Amino acid sequence: MTRPRYTPLIESLSADVPFVGPEELERQRGAPFAARLGANESLYGPSPNAIEAMRAEAAEVWKYGDPDCHDLRAALADHMGVAPGNVLVGEGIDGLLGNLVRLLIAPGDAVVTSDGAYPTFNYHVNGFGGALHKVPYRDDHEDLPALIEKAYAVDAKLLYLANPDNPMGTWRRGTDILAALDSLPEGCLLCLDEAYVEFAPDGTAARIDPEDPRVIRMRTFSKAYGMAGARVGYAIGDAPLIKSFDKIRNHFGMTRMAQAGAQAALSDTQWLAHVQGEVRAARDEIARIATGNGLTALPSATNFVAVDCGRDGDFAREVLTALQGQGVFVRMPGVAPLSRCIRISCGRPQDLQVLARALPVALREAAPAGAADVSGTVRKNA
Repeated sequence: MTRPRYTPLIESLSADVPFVGPEELERQRGAPFAARLGANESLYGPSPNAIEAMRAEAAEVWKYGDPDCHDLRAALADHMGVAPGNVLVGEGIDGLLGNLVRLLIAPGDAVVTSDGAYPTFNYHVNGFGGALHKVPYRDDHEDLPALIEKAYAVDAKLLYLANPDNPMGTWRRGTDILAALDSLPEGCLLCLDEAYVEFAPDGTAARIDPEDPRVIRMRTFSKAYGMAGARVGYAIGDAPLIKSFDKIRNHFGMTRMAQAGAQAALSDTQWLAHVQGEVRAARDEIARIATGNGLTALPSATNFVAVDCGRDGDFAREVLTALQGQGVFVRMPGVAPLSRCIRISCGRPQDLQVLARALPVALREAAPAGAADVSGTVRKNA
């Protein structure tokens, strides 16, 4: 019996996925989570207008979606103040990243990112045989000067930076990123992931000429617009780069319902403002809960808060496991020193009430009997 003949590259890769979904974790624990605060989804949901638009389009689902996403691209171009030729729509930022790497990276080509940054980007680079070069964070921020220095050292074709950052929630001023473009090595493209920019302070988004060939910016409807399950992302770049994606993208990857929903969501600025207000309130509440339990919440420009558990990654992982045992789904960064934190998505008041009840229990379970807790008190043997 013959079997498929995989490429040597595929034979060398593991079948691990960057993130284990909460559904799989629920199957493992045999019960649903009471508070789903780990995937940075919007628990406030999409615009009612988006829901209605998708419902109306459901009757037309027998048709393929417009492969050019013409109407949505036109709406996004108007929203971003660019030409439609500067806009690419794809299956979430994850899908766009995969196609970007496929477009630029051959086996052995150098790619630079931060150690602990978005694992799905690394997954795509590994999948096409690229050589990943990682730079440590500095003071919980991606170290842009060090990333550029590394790009020179390895002759990188692609440099990945998220602003605001995931998993730490920190951010840089857009003017700093704009100035850094002049320091990029010749032939190195900056992939600027702006998935969380709608939650960030004014001045975070860099004012970059859409025809600047040194950078491609990526945004999503998964976070502020509450449409993670619809898989709608978009990129802004110079027209020749955007056109190049037509050589390799899945032309029918965007459903009619997703396109219609995204266009309706984009036009509902009132709902977006509502969600932004809810996120600000939730960040404050998560910080209050963390502080009340002797932990430290990092300042955040996203819809999640990184909470410093005060010790190392092993302790933070114990806290995370104990929270999941209490029915609270959260995640954590994967490398030190970021792994001293757990990452908690913003949620509704009822979700954060569950967190407030579960966190002190999780901290007690995570700390060894008789050891000093993170607030400096000493636990008695239970």
